[in-house]
Amino acid sequence: FKNKPVYYGIALGVNNSSFIINHSNDFILNDSISINQPISKPGLTFQGIFNLKLGQYFDFRVLAGFSLSERSLSYYKPGEGSPYATEKIEFVYADIPLLVRYKSAPFKDKRAFVVGGIKYTYDVNGFSRSKRAEDFVTISPHDFSLEFGAGMQFFFPYFILSPEIKVSQGIGNILSFNDSLNESRVIDRLLSRTFSISFHFEG
Repeated sequence: FKNKPVYYGIALGVNNSSFIINHSNDFILNDSISINQPISKPGLTFQGIFNLKLGQYFDFRVLAGFSLSERSLSYYKPGEGSPYATEKIEFVYADIPLLVRYKSAPFKDKRAFVVGGIKYTYDVNGFSRSKRAEDFVTISPHDFSLEFGAGMQFFFPYFILSPEIKVSQGIGNILSFNDSLNESRVIDRLLSRTFSISFHFEG
């Protein structure tokens, strides 16, 4: 593997996604509705890997694939302990992360690494969901995130196994504002955040 400039692989993993909610002035001036997020369900990730070596310690990586996830928003009236509505939003993302990885010197067929870059995601399910009149909040299908993480490489005779932990932090507002709904007016910005654990098989 040391002498190969390019290699390929697949990544399989699980993810947990959530929203970061920034409330609007309408929420501050009129606290008729409050919002929180129930515990989100874990999702699945499948990606194909392209890895280009940039010298001894750096790699350029493209991990294109699909991610399945679900996020929820619950709406409360003041003084009520249970929500009057919960909106569950299912996502089917096409992911294209562009990453740079820095690796340590090898030690007994192992290397530690850190990785970071930017990721574009497109929600394949977003178009059909935008047509549903019963939704309180509409989410843009496009999102950009900063991604960073760390892991280990384990070198075997015919492949490399790399467990990896990553965090993706959205940098763009994914809320499609709807002025006709109170549930939408109390939100100023929605940002995405995803925590993932994946296993990469490369060779």
